[in-house]
This record gives sequence, C-alpha cells and structure tokens, in this order.
Amino acid sequence: MASVGGVPCWVSLMTPDQRAAEEFYGPVLSWTFISSDAGPDARIATVEGQPVAGVNQLSAGAGPEAERWTVYFHVEDADVVAERISERGATVAVGPLRAGGGRAVIAADQWGAPFGLWQGDGPASWWVGSGPAPAWLQLHTSDAFAAAVFYGEIFDWESDPSHGVTYEEQYDEIVVRVDGHAVAGLRGGALEAPPDPAIRPRWEPYFRVPDLDAAVSAAEREGGAVASPPRAGPLGPTATLRDPKGASFCLLST
Repeated sequence: MASVGGVPCWVSLMTPDQRAAEEFYGPVLSWTFISSDAGPDARIATVEGQPVAGVNQLSAGAGPEAERWTVYFHVEDADVVAERISERGATVAVGPLRAGGGRAVIAADQWGAPFGLWQGDGPASWWVGSGPAPAWLQLHTSDAFAAAVFYGEIFDWESDPSHGVTYEEQYDEIVVRVDGHAVAGLRGGALEAPPDPAIRPRWEPYFRVPDLDAAVSAAEREGGAVASPPRAGPLGPTATLRDPKGASFCLLST
C-alpha cells in the first residue's frame, strides 16, 4: 500500500526517554525492540519478528510533555508535500532530511496535530489493519471537515480514481480508505456542530491486544494511566491510555 502517496506507512513514538518507553510498552504490548537503520537514536518495536512501530529519541532539551505518537504518511516527493503544508498555514518543523534509506519530515497540521512524511521504502509487511501493525489510526481535531480538506489537498487524495486513497463522511467522523479498506478516522465531535476548541489535536494509534483488561492492568502497573476505560465501540472493545510521559494511544481487543 505504501507505494501510493498519502497512505499511512508507519507510526513512531517520539520520546525524551527511550529506555523508559521501552520498559513501559514492552510488558504492556509484548513488544521486543531492535536497532533501526534510521539512526543511532531510533529503535523498532517488533512482535514475533514483525515490525510494529518506531521509538525515536527526542533531543535532550525536550521535556516529558513532548512525548507523543506520530503517524507517517508515504509521499513520492517530500519537498513538494512540505511546500503544500507551508502554503496552507501549517507547520513544517523538521526536514526534509535524510533518515536511513529515505527522507523524513515532521510537521503539524493547522490545528496542531503532529504528523510525519516519509519518502522511501518502508517495511513491506506493514500496513494499517494487518498483522501486528496498528489496527486503526484516529485523528482528534477541532474541525474534522476542515482537516479532511487539508490532508486531502496536501496528499492529493481523490485527484485520480486510480489513486487508491479516499475519504468520506461516515456516522460522526470522516473515514479514510486505502483501496476500499478503512484505515483511519478524523473526528472532531458532531460533524454538524461548530469546531470544538477544547479538543487537543493529536493522532492516536490503536494496537490490538488479546486480553484488553489484562493489558490495561499492565499499563497501570507500569506507570501508565487510563484516559477512557474499556468500552464497546465500532471497532470492538477499546480503551484509551496514556503512557508514563503522557503520550496517548488506544488498545483494541482482538
């Protein structure tokens, strides 16, 4: 899937304390960690040898509140997409710069949600909804319609019927599809309501776990916090957690 521009192609935890992050996520999600060719401060979380996510060390000056999950989108030309981001009043914070075998950009959309761009090859076995990769990606934003327009324009979604990436209104969110498969949702409260300034803009990955209650208990035991306890949802039983440094992520029962 990642050969198409604008497809989610990776997620990475940006953290000021890489070791502490691994000590938390390892027991909670049964992850093991290996080195990455993206650089000496980059690691890859794996399950049974399959890549799940990255863990990237932030600079020494970054405070604990800087920890966050970042979704990367595949692009054919990082310079072109970075220019589109700036033209629309959003922020290009880092890059484009060389990283491993590709080029990366760290940006934030117009509402402040960080995201990344990746130009180059990624793990061939990784795509949203398959194997140990995240089952779903969720954008929390104050204005879902405007966010859909922003991402659609910078990634050129729907410009060509053969492009493979589309988005549509479904229930109370905008759903992004890749070749017909739903991979992400853009949520900003009720779609007919005005933008909600109280929402903290962010992308959240949903990771599958075989026992939701056990994983939530492990997260609390390892110093995490429960933002939303296990509950029924359209994807199945889910819970929203925060790791010890405050990064938000979700668990989804398999």
